[in-house]
Amino acid sequence: MKPKGQKRMDKDELNINIRKFLKKLGIKSQREMEEAITKAVELGDLRGNERLAVTAHIALQGTDVDFTITEEIALTK
Repeated sequence: MKPKGQKRMDKDELNINIRKFLKKLGIKSQREMEEAITKAVELGDLRGNERLAVTAHIALQGTDVDFTITEEIALTK
């Protein structure tokens, strides 16, 4: 039983807000990575044919969600 006056979680609202967060994360991450890689290639720090490791860490306050995803990004085919 929930305490008096406490609202029930709205699963649709939760889903919408998670999607908004992931969209912001994706757009911001892509922009930052593209700018950093482009600058590094222009400066000669990267050749432009590398495979770069990328790591993302997600933690959700108040829960036990805490995970890391690691992938490689290829700069060319």
